[in-house]
Amino acid sequence: MCLRFRHPDYRALLALLLASLALVGCERERREYSTQPLPETTPATIAVSSLRPGGAATFAADPRGSHYQRNAYDINQGERMFRWFNCNGCHGSGGGDIGPALMDAQWRYGGSIDQIVASIVQGRPDGMPAFGGKIPPQQIWQLAAYVRALSGNVPKDAAPSRSDTISNTPPLTRMPEQPPASEPARHP
Repeated sequence: MCLRFRHPDYRALLALLLASLALVGCERERREYSTQPLPETTPATIAVSSLRPGGAATFAADPRGSHYQRNAYDINQGERMFRWFNCNGCHGSGGGDIGPALMDAQWRYGGSIDQIVASIVQGRPDGMPAFGGKIPPQQIWQLAAYVRALSGNVPKDAAPSRSDTISNTPPLTRMPEQPPASEPARHP
């Protein structure tokens, strides 16, 4: 049996129903153009690498990390602070200089956002200063989200597609994903 709609009101109702179903079915990213600081603390325990005595520690990932690395506004703010805090001076715009490169798969102290936050807060031997207590926790999370974006480890819809400055590097949306290597590189 075939239903035929002869009355124009039924067609309009059907069109309205289909349009509302299409709108409900679409999932759209919610962009935050300014954020209120979340209740901030740094992660309590973080495994930095497998080079610790006694084996690798296990830890629960901080849920705030997912929020910051999936938010384009926070990643953009992290990029701005990366320049403002002169991270370029050591990390050479992410490609490495006297500090390690941030655009590849080699992460000495771990490549998760929690481990990057720990590196920023605690510092690292031979040059990386500790910024804990000097930079607000929200800005530390934003910096860590940008550092993850440098190696292509954030969703493409959250990574900034272009920089506000002139650059010879490709935009973050065109960076190939560089998952952290399982073993750190050993230098002679």
